[in-house]
Amino acid sequence: MNTLTTLLGIRHPIIQAPMAVFGTPQLAAAVTDAGGLGSLALGHVTPAQAESAITALQGLTGGPFNVNFFTHTPARPDAAREARWLEHLAPHFARTGQAPPTALREIYRSFLADPDMLEVLVRTRPAVVSFHFGLPTAQQIDTLHGAGCVLMATATNPFEARAIEAAGIDIVVAQGYEAGGHRGIFDPSVADPALGTFALVRLLAKAVRIPVVAAGGIMDGQGIAASLRLGASGVQMGTAFLACPEAQTSTHYRALLTQPELGTAVTATISGRPARGIINHFVNEIDRPGHPPVPDYPIAYDAAKALHAAASSKGLDDYSVNWAGQAYALARPMPAAQLVALLAEEMRMIPEA
Repeated sequence: MNTLTTLLGIRHPIIQAPMAVFGTPQLAAAVTDAGGLGSLALGHVTPAQAESAITALQGLTGGPFNVNFFTHTPARPDAAREARWLEHLAPHFARTGQAPPTALREIYRSFLADPDMLEVLVRTRPAVVSFHFGLPTAQQIDTLHGAGCVLMATATNPFEARAIEAAGIDIVVAQGYEAGGHRGIFDPSVADPALGTFALVRLLAKAVRIPVVAAGGIMDGQGIAASLRLGASGVQMGTAFLACPEAQTSTHYRALLTQPELGTAVTATISGRPARGIINHFVNEIDRPGHPPVPDYPIAYDAAKALHAAASSKGLDDYSVNWAGQAYALARPMPAAQLVALLAEEMRMIPEA
């Protein structure tokens, strides 16, 4: 019996990654009802919006699902640094015919500094709560366990995984360097060892006793089977679900998924924290050597979103944010339930070693 599926109450060892903006209650419900674990990213919304989203998802499925939050160190505003960054972006705003904003703000609140969000979770009691960028406090962990929630957290190296286990978290997500979206590193000032998914899974399988979930570059049942053989109890897949109709993926973004020649890159210039996405004008032109220091996450993201909005108003997609893993071209456009069934069947078809 798979410890992870028993713990989560799911049939297949497949977790749909929480994807801010692109994930929807409809996507999460479809994955859950198909036997996986659907997820909602809620680190970018207010407590009231989070409660509304959780309630909506509970109305769509009676099965378990995961809600995800950011546990980053709250940003330190620096007006001079932010002004230099806006000056760096000014020529790009000029392309859109608009001026950059006069100031930037912290658009996402860390779970560490949001007691109202904790109260929402105690009221709504989602089956699973996961964390990215670090760990919640001991009090938050105790409160969520008391509400009956299973807890997960992301690790990018064995040190983080051991800290996750020591904190009493139930499951560790091993995020390999191939993964799309934000790197879950606890401290972005420390050099990232950039461990690949399979190397990281093997390291964590030796380092901790709690279930390990492989994440990064896994797009089909063959990748799931390989992850399980290396010591993972399950997988988390995000990019694989971007082409599903339930995902809130733009037409432009969906088109990019069919162009493997574009490739991906990890950049901190979009949000202030390293994240992997499909290479476009933003990555090529703004993340150039010698650029000024990037403001703290998520203050830098405020600038990127303003630039994207200005460009979009002129019909330009050059500054869109298209987070995706290295194997994005393997994404298959089909309903999420059909994809989960296909993944499970592909996984079963792989002969035992």
